[in-house]
Amino acid sequence: MKFLKLLAFFCLWVIYSPLIHAELNIDITKSFESKVPIAISPFGSSKTLTENISAIIDNDLNRSGYFKTLAEQDMLSQPTSANQVVMKNWQILGQEYLVVGNTQRARGGYEIFFQLLDVSKNEQIMDYKITADATGLRRAAHQISDLIYEKLTGNKGIFGTKVAFVSSHGHVNNRNYQLQVADVDGHNSQTIVSSKEPIMSPTWSPDGNKIAYVSFENHRAAIFVQILTTGNRIKVTSYPGINGAPAWSPDGRKLALTLSKAGSPDIYILDLSSKQLTQLTDNHWINTEPAWSPDGRTLVFTSNQTGKPQIYKISSNGGKATRLTFKGSYNANASFSPDGSKIVMVHATAANYKIALMNLNTGAIKTLTQGSLDESPGFSNNGAMVLYATRRAGRGILEAVSIDGRIKQPLAFQNPEVREPAWAP
Repeated sequence: MKFLKLLAFFCLWVIYSPLIHAELNIDITKSFESKVPIAISPFGSSKTLTENISAIIDNDLNRSGYFKTLAEQDMLSQPTSANQVVMKNWQILGQEYLVVGNTQRARGGYEIFFQLLDVSKNEQIMDYKITADATGLRRAAHQISDLIYEKLTGNKGIFGTKVAFVSSHGHVNNRNYQLQVADVDGHNSQTIVSSKEPIMSPTWSPDGNKIAYVSFENHRAAIFVQILTTGNRIKVTSYPGINGAPAWSPDGRKLALTLSKAGSPDIYILDLSSKQLTQLTDNHWINTEPAWSPDGRTLVFTSNQTGKPQIYKISSNGGKATRLTFKGSYNANASFSPDGSKIVMVHATAANYKIALMNLNTGAIKTLTQGSLDESPGFSNNGAMVLYATRRAGRGILEAVSIDGRIKQPLAFQNPEVREPAWAP
């Protein structure tokens, strides 16, 4: 509902609740009726390392919603290589697949060997080695999960990806706002920037090395680009009025954004190298929340030209905008799927704001969530999941839902509230 917040208050359209810092948890609340049984045998030497690799893989695959992992205590044996496997043991337990592995010290770090076995066919279907240093063991475990997931589902995994989000803590008159980045399983949370004034609308550059966001430090809206590896940041716009909703072009050279420097909020494109600013919309309506198509030729945005927020598209070279959404009283905050065939958006027919998927070829709209205050949707880089913010039991959490609506993964803090998620490329 960013559009309604913008409409209600011209600049500060987000109200935050008191938060405390904590790590993320992920839980499955809805999944396929029939999950694929898979066992992850404890890796050799894994328990002596700083990270339990097999446990990380088990958690990744289990929370994906596609698989049902076998508890370690229910295993009849714990092989660490394919030649140690007695298939009958795993067939008795009703397992379809088995993962075995071992970790060995190597120069500069570790070598992780793993094999994926098809229990029903009594054959090996994957044999792989990954190298990692001591600080990269968790990342390597996620990479193994991605490889297994892709092999068995045909879709690229997202276990190694990261999520940016906004949190805050403190009392109403003394809050501290934080832009944070964490692994998609909630570990390795890092604060990118902290401020006494609100931070909002984080968005990743296509190469994943930078984040653009809006900050109200100095009591004035400004858009910053921050380089994650160095911590350096650049203020790219700070015009009077609204500076909001930054969105990276697919080549990473431009930002689409919302500015009200000429009066009403309009969509502009900023060339980050030349600093040239090009205005795309020019009317007295509220035009905001731009998002690029994967080929960079088109942008979608939210506008109230018909009195209520709807999704429009416009060429990145300018021209006349065309309305895309006609179903529902409210459609806003759209973004494209990686293949450009769909958009995800906030959709409402009454007072309930849900996440919906629109097929751009047919115009069909499919509601993915059942919440009443769902917002800030965005696709995963494999196009299979949508990340969004919602409210549960009076607090804000993050959730991911599959594009068929059958799998839902809440990503929630232990105690506090989080907002404005953005899935990394």
